Amino acid sequence: MPFTMHTHLPRQGFWLVLLALCLILVAGIYAIWWDTPAVPTPQGAARWVDEQQCQGCHSSQVQDWQGSHHHLAMQLASAETVLADFTAAPLHTPAETTVFKRKGEEFWVTLPGADGQPADFKVAYTFGVSPLQQYLLALPGGHLQALGAAWNVEQQQWFHLYPQVDHRDPLHWSGAQQNANAMCIECHTTGFERRFDSQTNSFSSRWQALGVGCQSCHGPASNHLLWAADPQGFGTTGRGLPVNLKDAGNHTEVETCARCHSRRAALEVGYHAANRLYDDYQPSLLAAGVYEVDGKIQDEVFEYGSFTQSRMHTAGVRCSDCHNPHSTELRARGDAVCTQCHNPSGQAIRSGIRMGGLQAKDYQSPAHHHHPVDSPGAQCQSCHMPGRYYMGNDLRHDHSFSRPNPRQALELGHSDACLGCHQQDETGKLVEQFNAWYGMPAPADGGYAQALFSARKGRAGAAAALYAQLARTDLPGLRKATLLAELPQYPTPQAGQILVAALRHPDPVVRLAAIEVVGALTTPEQQVQALGPLLNDPRRAVRLAATWQLAQLPPALHQGLPRWPAVLADYEQAQRAQLDRAEALTNLAALYQVTQRADQAESSLHLALQRNPNFHPARLMLAQWLEAQGQAGQGIALLHESTANYPEEASLYHALGLALVRSGQRQEALAALRQAYELAPENRDYAYVLAVALHDAGQVEAALTLLRAQLVLAPANRTLRMALISYLRESGAIQQANALFAELASLNPEDPLLY
Repeated sequence: MPFTMHTHLPRQGFWLVLLALCLILVAGIYAIWWDTPAVPTPQGAARWVDEQQCQGCHSSQVQDWQGSHHHLAMQLASAETVLADFTAAPLHTPAETTVFKRKGEEFWVTLPGADGQPADFKVAYTFGVSPLQQYLLALPGGHLQALGAAWNVEQQQWFHLYPQVDHRDPLHWSGAQQNANAMCIECHTTGFERRFDSQTNSFSSRWQALGVGCQSCHGPASNHLLWAADPQGFGTTGRGLPVNLKDAGNHTEVETCARCHSRRAALEVGYHAANRLYDDYQPSLLAAGVYEVDGKIQDEVFEYGSFTQSRMHTAGVRCSDCHNPHSTELRARGDAVCTQCHNPSGQAIRSGIRMGGLQAKDYQSPAHHHHPVDSPGAQCQSCHMPGRYYMGNDLRHDHSFSRPNPRQALELGHSDACLGCHQQDETGKLVEQFNAWYGMPAPADGGYAQALFSARKGRAGAAAALYAQLARTDLPGLRKATLLAELPQYPTPQAGQILVAALRHPDPVVRLAAIEVVGALTTPEQQVQALGPLLNDPRRAVRLAATWQLAQLPPALHQGLPRWPAVLADYEQAQRAQLDRAEALTNLAALYQVTQRADQAESSLHLALQRNPNFHPARLMLAQWLEAQGQAGQGIALLHESTANYPEEASLYHALGLALVRSGQRQEALAALRQAYELAPENRDYAYVLAVALHDAGQVEAALTLLRAQLVLAPANRTLRMALISYLRESGAIQQANALFAELASLNPEDPLLY
C-alpha cells in the first residue's frame, strides 16, 4: 500500500496537547511538523516533508505547478482522474483483446495475463494526462504493471502501444519490462522507495507524494524548513537544500532534470538529491538506432542526450532558460522563447550564457529563414528542433538544436528538417536552393557526423577522420564518448594515447566509454595500470565500470589495486540492491563466477529467469554454466527447450549451435547456426560464426559468399575481413585477398594487420 511519510497526530485531550506544546517550547525546538527530532541537527541528512508547507513561502511556484504535467504525473484512479472511456468497445489487436469495464467507482480491464489466459485486473493509478494517459494495473505482491492500451486524450479513443505483442513477448504488459515499480514510478512520484522483498518476490513500494513535486528536484526539505524558521541560527549550510537550483550552474540543473529526462540505466535503486548524475545513473551513448548519425533523436531517448551535445549546453544554457520548471510550459510563446538570446541586440536572457559564437541579427526575418512570415517554415523549431512521435501520439522535439543540411542528410542518410517538410519536392532542386540561400559552409558540427558515418560504414579515410575528431578539445563529451566506441575497429599506434587521455577526461561519460573499449586495445597488464586509478574516481558509475572490467582479469593482477576489496563489494552491492531485476541477478552470477563463488552463480541465474523468463542472457549463461560444470547434455537440453519456447529468438539458436559444436554434433550445430543467422542477418557475429562453420564443413564457396555479402554491409568489421582474406588465400584467390588488404589500408593505413 502506498503511503505518505508525513502523518497526523492522534486526537488528544486539550491538556495533553498543551503540555506537549510547553515541552517543545522549553526544549527550544523549531518544530514545523510533528515528527521533527527533539534536537534538530541541520547538518544531518535531510528528510522528506509534507509539501503543502512549501506554498506558504513559494505560492507563485506552487500555483504554476498545480495542474502541470509534473503535478499530475501519477494519480489514484478515480472518476475525476481517469480520462479514458471504460465503457468503450473492446480494443482488438493482432495479438490480444482488451475489454474495458466500470464496476461502480472502479475501473477494470479483462485481457490475457502472463499465462496468456484472460483475467480481470483493476486499474490502480493513472499515468500522465496529455497527449495520452496510461494506467497501472494492480497485481498480487504489490506489483504495478503498465497497461499496453492507452487513451488518446486528443482523439478521445483507445489505442495500443504494442499491437503485435502477446504474453510471450518481453514488452507484454505483464512482464518485467512493464513493471512500474522498477521502470516508471520513480519519475512520476516524489520520494519514491521501491522496497522489494526478494524472498517473497513482492513490493511494498511507497512514496512521499504522488506526482513530481518540489522535493523531486530540490531534495528532501526538512533542513530547508529549519533554515526558513531561523536563517541566522541555521549556520553555514546555506538554504538547507540538497540542491539549490536557483544558484547552481547549468550542469547541476541539467543533471537534476536528467534523472528522468534521459535514457539511462540505474546504478542501484533511486537517487540521492545531492549526488551528481553519474553517481546514480549511467546515461546511454549516441548509439546507432538510438540517435541518428548527426546526433538527432531516433529512438525514445528524452532530452538529456540531445541537449548535452548541443552548442546551447556548451554556451551555458540550462533547461529553465526555456522552460518554466514549475509549470513545465515554455517561458514564452512561439519563437519568443528563442529570441530571448537570438536577437538583433546579441544580448542573452541572463548572465552566465556565453554569446561569443552567436551573431547579433534578426533571426525572425525572411532573410534568415526564407519562408513567409508566420508560416510553419518560419518557426525556429521547424528547422532547428524537428520532432518525432513516440508512444503513438506524443510529439517530442529534438534538443540538439541542429542546423538543416539537406546535402549532408542525403549523403549520410539522416533526417533533415528541409527534406522532412518538402517530401514532395525534387531533392536535387531542394539542395540547390538551400545552397543558393546559405552557401556550402563547413559542417556546423566540425565534421563529427561525417567522421562517425565513415567509421561505422567503413569508408576510405575513416581512421584519419575518427582520430582527428577524437583529438578535438571542443567536442562535447557525449560525442567524444560515442566516437570512442568505434575505436576498436581502427587500432593504430596512437590508440593508446587516445585512451590514456580519455580515461583522464573531465567528463565521466568519456571515461566510461574509454573503459568499455580498453579491453579490446590493451593487454591485461596495461588495463590494470590504466584502470587502477579510476577505482578512486569521483563518480560512482566510473568506479563500478572500472571494477567490473578489472574483475574479469586474472586474480593475480588484482594485487596492489587501490581499495580492491571495497570497490568489489560496492559493485556487488549495486547489483544486490536490484534483486527484482533479472539483469542485476545475471550480473551477480557473472561476478560470482570470476570471484570463484560457484555455489552462488547457478542459483542467481535460476532466480533471474524466475524474475523474467524472457531475459535470454541469463538462460544462455546458465547453459554455459552447466556445460562448464561437466553437464553439457543438460545445457544443450535447456537450449533445445528454449528454442522451442522462443522460436524467434536468434541468440538461443546461436548459443545452441556453439554448444553443439563443442559437443561434436557438427551437422546439428550448422543447422542451429544457420537458423540464428536467418533470424538476425544484421548480426555480424552470427554471420561470422556461420561462415566458419560452413567452411569447416567443407562448404567453402558458401562461406565465401556469406562473408563477401557481410563485408559489403559492414566493411569496417576487421573480423569478417580477415576471415575472408584467409579463406580466399586458402582457395588460391590471392588477387582478391590482396584487394581486400588494399581496402583495409584505405580505411586505416596504420592498422597492425597490415604489417
